[in-house]
Amino acid sequence: MLRADASDERTVAAAARLAALAKAPWHAVLVENAQTRRRGESARLRTLELLRQAHAQGAVTAVLEGRDAAIAVAAYARRLTQAAPRLDLVDVAVPASGSAAPSAGPVPDVHPDGAPAPRRYLAAAGASLGTALVALPLLPLLDVANVAMLFLLTVVLVAIRLGRGPAITATLVGFCALVLAAPRRQYDVSEFKYTVALTVMLAVGWITARLTSDLREQAQAAIGREARTRALYEFARALSVALQTEQVFEITRRFLARSFDARAAILLPDDAGRLRWPEPPAGEEPRAPVLSVLDMAAAQWAFDHAAPAGVGTATLPSNPFLYLPLLAPMRSRGVLAVRVPDVAALLVPERRELLDAFAALAAIALERVHYVDVAQDAVVRMEGERLRNSLLAALSHDLRTPLTGLVGLSESLTLSRPSLGAAQMELANALRDEARRMSTLVANLLDMARIQSGGVKLNLQWQLVEETIGSALRACRWQLGTRTVETRIPRGLPLVRFDATLLERVLCNLLENAGKYTAPHATVTIAARTEDGELRVAVCDDGPGLPAGQEDALFEKFVRGQQESSISGVGLGLAICRAIVDAHGGRMRAWNQEHAGACFEFSLPLGEPPPLLEGELEHLDPESHDTPTRQHEH
Repeated sequence: MLRADASDERTVAAAARLAALAKAPWHAVLVENAQTRRRGESARLRTLELLRQAHAQGAVTAVLEGRDAAIAVAAYARRLTQAAPRLDLVDVAVPASGSAAPSAGPVPDVHPDGAPAPRRYLAAAGASLGTALVALPLLPLLDVANVAMLFLLTVVLVAIRLGRGPAITATLVGFCALVLAAPRRQYDVSEFKYTVALTVMLAVGWITARLTSDLREQAQAAIGREARTRALYEFARALSVALQTEQVFEITRRFLARSFDARAAILLPDDAGRLRWPEPPAGEEPRAPVLSVLDMAAAQWAFDHAAPAGVGTATLPSNPFLYLPLLAPMRSRGVLAVRVPDVAALLVPERRELLDAFAALAAIALERVHYVDVAQDAVVRMEGERLRNSLLAALSHDLRTPLTGLVGLSESLTLSRPSLGAAQMELANALRDEARRMSTLVANLLDMARIQSGGVKLNLQWQLVEETIGSALRACRWQLGTRTVETRIPRGLPLVRFDATLLERVLCNLLENAGKYTAPHATVTIAARTEDGELRVAVCDDGPGLPAGQEDALFEKFVRGQQESSISGVGLGLAICRAIVDAHGGRMRAWNQEHAGACFEFSLPLGEPPPLLEGELEHLDPESHDTPTRQHEH
């Protein structure tokens, strides 16, 4: 206890040493009153600084208000007995001698009014009788009204010191003593003024006792509010450093046991929204309550309806537990099941509000821990993605050069003179096709790694999309084979600003998909149009179509329509297409046609080309490409 005098520094140092030796928690309490305030603001600031130093050394600190420091500290100690039933007070600094000789003793059972109730009433009666012994002999010299004021002064002092009941007792005893001791003649009906004086004495004593009692109750309420605020502060501070769900469980159970002498369990939902059975706490944590099947059903109701249930509520009031849903800002995180030994304590509004505040803080802590886990998972995924992209880039870069040479050698082999035999030519063509496929696969891997690492810079130019479509058809003639390609490109398409190399890559990947998943004599259609301020280009076929419900998932990396398939590929082509189109500010989608086949469409935003390019475009007369074109290998 800090007394706001010169001994406080030694008190803090000695208490810190004792706590360190005993490996026990300790409290530093400052009691403020009128006497400490008279020492000045500078002395108060020094004491508060000592309190801060005690907090830095591990103490739990508090500032109390009380005229009698011993009574205030005793009341504070009684609140701690819920966590430590056998608590000792140790005086580590004696101001009178300046020594630090400790003396221990149990916490006295002090009444909030300073003494047990019977003794307070006896003291009040004794004070009035003592006043009577002093004042009644003065009746011949003083007026009855003046003597009554002496009794009234005693009543005020008793009310301040002992409370309303003893003050009323002092009033009645003094009134009776004055009535019995005064001469009878003074109480004649004609002496009405004496009757008024005694009546006023009785009324003033009664009012004084009532007002003093109200002030005392307000002081006690303020102390209670301070205790609740302190509990919430300590609970929030403890939860602020929790990084795991188990730590939140442990802290919540410990503080509920300390503040309410309650056993508690936190029930968390699974992925299906069903509450899981609580796990037993480890070590010396407060023992969790045992929940039955009916208790779990009540907790599930509270979770589903986001409303409290159990004792003290309108839902299942006979249940011994109180179930509070842990409502966080985003969603409900679970249910707090609390069982207190004194059910009537939950009916006190202040206690219930404190319990609700504990539940809200626990819910926020659980949500914070959840998002900490989400952030850690995201970091792990990002690091894994970065490592995978680096590995793909390194492998594809090292494989690209030898594969290019292999493709060239295989094509040279098919064109060698004298011509190869039929069987040898078939093998040479197969070698060439596989080398091309491997080269395309490696190119896709490298492109995806570059796009995700931000290493691709767009070379945006105002161009005609017809030229890029024609270039893609020439580059993909060997993938299309004997399939028929129809182009439906109307006259007068506007200039669009795009990177021709990357857009050709998009078209080649779509045409390669059509060549893989359609029959050798299928029809592939390339159509272009302008709509809603966009240029839309679609590549459709009459093949088997897309798996139902996976139209959008096919654009993810390493996702294929059939994971196990004889068709070569790793599921990167469509992912590259979407990444390139997104980089242009466009969008891409896929769907199944009504009769048969699949369609892939990408759109690019139309802009306002420079006037010079518009003038050049007027001199161009592009022909409509609405006739079928047969692609075959030579």
